[in-house]
Amino acid sequence: MPVAGTITVFGGSGFVGRHIVQTLAKRGYRIRVAVRRPNEALFLRPMGVVGQVEPIQANIRDDASVRAAVAGADAVVNLVGILHETGKQTFDAVQAEGAGRVARAAAEAGCGRLIHISAIGADEESASHYGRTKALGEKAVRDAMPDAAIVRPSIVFGPGDSFFNRFAALARLFPALPLIGGGTMRLQPVYVKDVAEGVVQILEGEGLSGRVYEFGGPEVLTFRELMELTRREIGRRTLLLPMPVWVAKLMAMFTQFIPNPPLTPDQVRLLTIDNVVSEEAKAEGRTLQGLGLAPTAAEVVLPTYLYRFRRTGQFENANAS
Repeated sequence: MPVAGTITVFGGSGFVGRHIVQTLAKRGYRIRVAVRRPNEALFLRPMGVVGQVEPIQANIRDDASVRAAVAGADAVVNLVGILHETGKQTFDAVQAEGAGRVARAAAEAGCGRLIHISAIGADEESASHYGRTKALGEKAVRDAMPDAAIVRPSIVFGPGDSFFNRFAALARLFPALPLIGGGTMRLQPVYVKDVAEGVVQILEGEGLSGRVYEFGGPEVLTFRELMELTRREIGRRTLLLPMPVWVAKLMAMFTQFIPNPPLTPDQVRLLTIDNVVSEEAKAEGRTLQGLGLAPTAAEVVLPTYLYRFRRTGQFENANAS
């Protein structure tokens, strides 16, 4: 039986969150979008009928606001995560302690289901602080709510993403793009709408709780191949220059202090680790395909939003040299 009633979505105004909110609204759920600044999430209201989607104030670092956000909810989805640290928004506070706080509050409130969005690469032994805190967050969630479902997506793409859009912008501005470590890292980009549909299916399905899912797209590509794909889609001749890891780390020591930094030392470490669905997850059906979904290829979607980086926008052939 589907989950009935109210669902609280932490981080629902973010790139992935807004698609989950939209998918839930189409299914007829009432959704509380728990965010730090509700006035910046008002754009979500038209995704449902009047009163169906309601932004509310909650800070994942604060016990009282988290408890208030989950009170009376039938299910909770937590998407809150960060790519770099700023002020009190640290990896430990948000991705480890915050994840545990949401899970404990959901358990105390008697919420029927919890889905925690983590990331492929979550590992307590990871060289990346991001990866370690993602793993600690998963552990805290399981300690508080053993039946919680955990979803680990690979790089998520779609209009508004922070991967293809960022590198397409760089390719438009600069004559070359760096390939850290030669660009050999493997990734499995997954379409944001597929992630949203997968999450909702887990929420509604019987016997799907308590598992760790890994979501990836239909293709495994190296970082170099993804940069070549980006370059091709925007019709640029941008050079792809291999960059030793130590050079990237040195550069990141300075760029990390830029607002919304293009590169941090921790991100450099992430760019040396493969980000693909494990063979174990495939064998056990803990994937999009295991849920009966056919993942969408990046080549199908990228032309719908990367055209703005071409010299003449949508009027230029994406394959122009």
